Amino acid sequence: MNDADPRSTPSTTPASPRRAGIADVAARAGVSVGTASKALNGRGTLKEETRARVRAAAQELEFAPSTVARSLLTGRTFTVGIITSDSYGRFSIPIMRGAEDALGLGEMLAFLCDSRDDPIREQHHLRRLLERRVDGIIVAGRRTDARPPIGTNLPVPVVYALAPSADEADISVTSDEGGAARLAVEHLVRTGRRRIAHITGPHSHASARERASATVEALSGHGLELVGDPWFGGWTEAWGRFAVTQLLRAHPDVDGVFCGADVIARGATDALRESGASLPLEVGVVGVDNWGVVAEAARPPLTTVDLGLQEIGRRAGELLLAAIDGTPAPGLHVVAGHLVVRES
Repeated sequence: MNDADPRSTPSTTPASPRRAGIADVAARAGVSVGTASKALNGRGTLKEETRARVRAAAQELEFAPSTVARSLLTGRTFTVGIITSDSYGRFSIPIMRGAEDALGLGEMLAFLCDSRDDPIREQHHLRRLLERRVDGIIVAGRRTDARPPIGTNLPVPVVYALAPSADEADISVTSDEGGAARLAVEHLVRTGRRRIAHITGPHSHASARERASATVEALSGHGLELVGDPWFGGWTEAWGRFAVTQLLRAHPDVDGVFCGADVIARGATDALRESGASLPLEVGVVGVDNWGVVAEAARPPLTTVDLGLQEIGRRAGELLLAAIDGTPAPGLHVVAGHLVVRES
């Protein structure tokens, strides 16, 4: 039996290796701690050779900078807030993915807040984010109608995504609604359609009005007229079915339909198919959104215009990073969409 005091027994657990610090990186690179910090944070007017040497030393030592230390050095928290009014995620999820792609390159962490289209809840989220000392905020909408600024004289930069700020001095990124209509019309005309109608969402929505106006203009450029007036209604399949039924009664010779949303287009294709029309042989249909669960499940799968929501998010993230770094780009930035050709 060993009577020795167990407290005097040497520990057999090996000590954890010490984590390399900024001083170790500086020593390995042969520079001062301040120079090493500037090189790793992209600051200062250092020679590229010096920056490369410091980065190589950091990689060799597997140096991972402390967020706390970086915050103390830069006065930043490396966090941003994303406030969205889209509870369903149809618009906010691709925008958020794009924003995170850009913010990730800037080593930023994002807090996502859902305002549920409630101004009071939105202001609550704004206060909480500012209390957390975020470096900037992205405000993502679900419509392209201009919205009031989230605040005035805020201590951090703000970028508006999809729903632009009503203040032209703010930074906003939105979709090209007129361009989307032109892409749809060009495709319908290119595939031989000459009797083209337009079914879209509520007249109160800026996107519906802009697409309708651009549709008429694009057809005019080809010497064509819109069949009847634009059909304004709801963003639903039911509206697409109803509108097509009425459209065929008034204009049975229609051979192309541009729908202002994929959900409308899916209802429209159902009604056309049920009427006995052959798609796309007799009537071609084009939607907007490229919403996969709708467009790919339609019969036939929908040709549609992708508004570039993820690109809008990525651009918003880039503009926010630039504003945080002191080079804001105020004004409206428009992201072009692209046509996705399927079978309709």
